[in-house]
Amino acid sequence: MRILVTGASGLIGSAICAKLIAEGHAVVGVGRPGGSPLPQGLAGQVLVDMARPGSAREWASHLQDIDAVVNCAGLLQAGEGGTPSDLHIAGVDALFASCEAAGIRRIVSISALAVAEDAPTEFARSKHRGDEALMARDLDWVILRPSVVLGRAAYGGSALIRGLAALPVLPVLMESGPLQIVTLDDVVKTTAYFLKESAPSRIVLELTGPERLRFEEVVAAYRNWLRWPPARRLRLPDWIGTLLFKLGDFAGLLGWRAPVRSTAQKELRRGSTGDPRPWMEATGMTPRSLQQMLDATPPSVQERWFAKLFFLKPLTLIVFAAFWLISGLIALGPGYDEGVRILQAAGFGAYAEVTTVFGAVADIVLGLAMLYRPTARAALIAAFVLCIFYLAIGTIVAPQMWATPLGIFTKVVPIMALNLVVLALLKDR
Repeated sequence: MRILVTGASGLIGSAICAKLIAEGHAVVGVGRPGGSPLPQGLAGQVLVDMARPGSAREWASHLQDIDAVVNCAGLLQAGEGGTPSDLHIAGVDALFASCEAAGIRRIVSISALAVAEDAPTEFARSKHRGDEALMARDLDWVILRPSVVLGRAAYGGSALIRGLAALPVLPVLMESGPLQIVTLDDVVKTTAYFLKESAPSRIVLELTGPERLRFEEVVAAYRNWLRWPPARRLRLPDWIGTLLFKLGDFAGLLGWRAPVRSTAQKELRRGSTGDPRPWMEATGMTPRSLQQMLDATPPSVQERWFAKLFFLKPLTLIVFAAFWLISGLIALGPGYDEGVRILQAAGFGAYAEVTTVFGAVADIVLGLAMLYRPTARAALIAAFVLCIFYLAIGTIVAPQMWATPLGIFTKVVPIMALNLVVLALLKDR
């Protein structure tokens, strides 16, 4: 079969693509322009902003020779990719309308557990409306509603769990509802099952694991899997948790995909549970527990590195951006006269003041640009180049600065090394 998969660069979408390719299908992956790279081995790629799709006719050329569609496109909260309603209602329905017009009947759509018209988040409400729109179409649809999905890959919430597992003290930010974790492999296998011609259609199934766990128990299971001793739990005031989730919302406005955002907070509070029996009866599958999944995949040193670096990544970026920003502000403020004096003594003469102002402004611009996700990579590269420029010009004009007691030039070298570390950690996937 030739199968089109939307959200092909996501946690679930990329795993589904890999499974279908391994089964011999030709897979066409759909991703967002400028988004994460699409998987290897695809028979074709489509780059389209599904949150701003235009008319359904725009899909016609991408659906030629397609036999089935798997929809994995999803957006937890408004941000760089539009709003959940833009994507889950209008955007996805434009695709399904085009499928209906093209005669593509088999549709498997990945929704979410506990979606409803009166749900507390736009994510769940828009998913519900999107599901209702699909069910009203003359298509052989299957809607899968998984609980919290965890697998070997880590992204978003699954990455956050690993990061929390690496902390020596587990901060408990709020009371969360029970979770019936479903494994990524089970979701992928179920999707592949319903792409078969003999599989039933026009069915809605909840994909949930066999046990109910608290969020802290999930984190503890991962910490045990990573071979670390149990962490002491520290209950934090509710206002601290709310503040952290609000900071996550602010990071989202800057283009960062923070896993701690207000939508995630609301979804965690109400939990994610359901009845897996209809799913088991329809497919003959027995969902694996979280512990069974972890036992089947022994941890590697890469897993431990990732977990320990999860919170160090934003901390390092913030500290590095603050270094450039504050150094520029100091150079324009209380340190201005001293900066001019040092440059004059180094031989800059009449250019000392201009150089001081230029350098300070450049530092401030770089610091601010590092905090904005679309410009962060360019800013980090520019900062590295600027360090080389500072050292080169400084060495030519004032080589004695290498031997100063405070090591003014020498300290630039570890700054450059930190720059490379931040660049290496920048991408989420």
